[in-house]
Amino acid sequence: MFLKIGKKIKEIRESQNMTQEELAADTNIENIGRLETGNTNPTIRTLYKLSKALKVKLKDLVDVE
Repeated sequence: MFLKIGKKIKEIRESQNMTQEELAADTNIENIGRLETGNTNPTIRTLYKLSKALKVKLKDLVDVE
């Protein structure tokens, strides 16, 4: 499941022409690459920060099939 969430984060980030570095700066999260590849499990707080920085609803960020 975390791999799918990571892919969704990357998809949204890239659709907004945002780099990992820009997203990291906006969220104060250093391991964006690890999140996107599913190599780390994000907390709900991390997901919330990402949703705000990406300007999407948290539900849309984690709604993966």
